[in-house]
Amino acid sequence: MKYIFGPVPSRRLGKSLGIDTIPLKTCNWNCVYCQLGRTRPVIKERKDYFPPHEILAEVRQAIEQHKPGEIDWITFVGSGEPALHASIGWLIRRIKEFTSLPVAVITNGSFLYLKYHRQELAGADAVLPSLDAGNSWLYRKINRPHPYFTFERHVEGLQAFSNQYLGELWIEVMLVKGLNDSRKVLEDIARVLQAIKPDEIHINLPTRPPVEEWVQLPDADGIQRAKTILGEIARVVSPVEGKFDLGESGNPVEAIIGIITRHPMREDELINTINGYSPGRVADALEELKASGKAQVVERYGVRFWTSAPAYFPN
Repeated sequence: MKYIFGPVPSRRLGKSLGIDTIPLKTCNWNCVYCQLGRTRPVIKERKDYFPPHEILAEVRQAIEQHKPGEIDWITFVGSGEPALHASIGWLIRRIKEFTSLPVAVITNGSFLYLKYHRQELAGADAVLPSLDAGNSWLYRKINRPHPYFTFERHVEGLQAFSNQYLGELWIEVMLVKGLNDSRKVLEDIARVLQAIKPDEIHINLPTRPPVEEWVQLPDADGIQRAKTILGEIARVVSPVEGKFDLGESGNPVEAIIGIITRHPMREDELINTINGYSPGRVADALEELKASGKAQVVERYGVRFWTSAPAYFPN
């Protein structure tokens, strides 16, 4: 499939069927911790990057191919900012017409200052926007957005959406050592979150390969400090272990490429997934993956990650 991947294991969303509405890497931010590489160029134009009806047809097909219980959530997430796809609201509404599975949108939330975009996402069961800073300077340093987007506009959009949204609003805070794990910075973020009033605060850690080599995981003290300052509704979201669904293809390599384009995998995860899908084919599949020219290995924290070849990781 072109636009659908997984289901992939998720601690928050169980077995999550991913919908990718944009090409790699299409984003209006260029976050220092992004697992998809650098955004080149950073853009702000919303349009239908892929035909909406084709995306919808693949969602329906994927649901039909899986038994009840094999998918827990349908999740808009992928090769950048999914809200850049202009028909995301239409897709959410149409998907809800033929399935009772809950729909989530993982987004940076930068377009929520627009009333019509808040209406587009209103039909989702859960929306997971980002807030990594409590002031404009740090927002620019961590998220490196297109110049059109400002911290003030971002916070305004999150507050306005929270005031009207009836689903679950889970704010994501990516914690990076030395950037936003100090008491002062966390107190600034907490003040903003108190005004937004999300249902939950999810503290994420850059365990997937961050684009910038200097990005480091926070230490135990930094994580505990974040939990304490951000309050009772804050919890650390660690990556879940598990096999990735490679679908019904006879050859797992194309399915693997589809997953790692949106969700880089540690090499041990990849080997475990291949072995569960086709025992005895690990060596052949890895060799085929290398020869395809569509995958690359990126090393971060002394760990080998497999990701898409076009993704740009310096060094």
